[in-house]
Amino acid sequence: YLGFPAGLSGGDLARRGLAQARRLGAEILSPIEVVGIRRQDPYRVVTLGDGSEISCQAVVVATGVSYRQLEIPNAARLAGAGIYYGAATTEAVLYRDLDVAVVGGGNSAGQAAVYLSRFARSVKVLIRGPDLTATMSQYLIEQMAALPNVEVRPMVQVVGVDGEQQLERATLETIPDGDRQEMEMAALFVFIGQTPRTDWLEAAVLRDKAGFVLSGREVLDGGKPPPGWGTDREPFLLEASVPGVFVAGDVRYRSVKRIASAVGEGSMAVQFVHQYLATI
Repeated sequence: YLGFPAGLSGGDLARRGLAQARRLGAEILSPIEVVGIRRQDPYRVVTLGDGSEISCQAVVVATGVSYRQLEIPNAARLAGAGIYYGAATTEAVLYRDLDVAVVGGGNSAGQAAVYLSRFARSVKVLIRGPDLTATMSQYLIEQMAALPNVEVRPMVQVVGVDGEQQLERATLETIPDGDRQEMEMAALFVFIGQTPRTDWLEAAVLRDKAGFVLSGREVLDGGKPPPGWGTDREPFLLEASVPGVFVAGDVRYRSVKRIASAVGEGSMAVQFVHQYLATI
């Protein structure tokens, strides 16, 4: 991340951001879960998990995404004990001189493989497709090809994992013939996509089929605001299908899925909130 030449973990960045928000006067309610939102003009009412409600005139949704998890036997039991989702930087040092694998063919998987290669004895990148050209940036493909301890295994999927207290091995199935083989490994880093944390929104705002929140011109229907919009202006760039509800970061439809972009969208959303408040 910009300004941290040696790198910075997501947890450290979040803690610093939280401390900064508190210093600037933000009230943090934690731990608590938001379970719903409704429009009650001129307010937007947010429902919390304990049944209480908060009335406000503008809401910024920045709930992010959850990494999809392996739905195979023993995966849940070994999560955090050799199986990791969307993480590599903090755990990599634990697997120095050991054999590990990465599941996934996107840029996140490639970045994890390159980083893990500094510590692990070997890194196997397991992908379902024939190659990485359709899913990964060329610079990452070239970086991995230049690393002697990184190997890409195409046309395979993980169908089982096993181990007593820690992951010890995984069962791989070749595609499409279904042949199976066991692979010894100390850790499995999984990057198989993301699911937006938007179930709590239900039908409150428009979302795509995967659950990402639509905003700006994406909510227009034939060039016109969505039904029930209630104002003659078009939505602001990061405004959802309900006036006064804004979205920023990975939870937004077609967002870049990078921390710098998410931070920038958060800053933009605040500006749009001010513009919205000036109209009511």
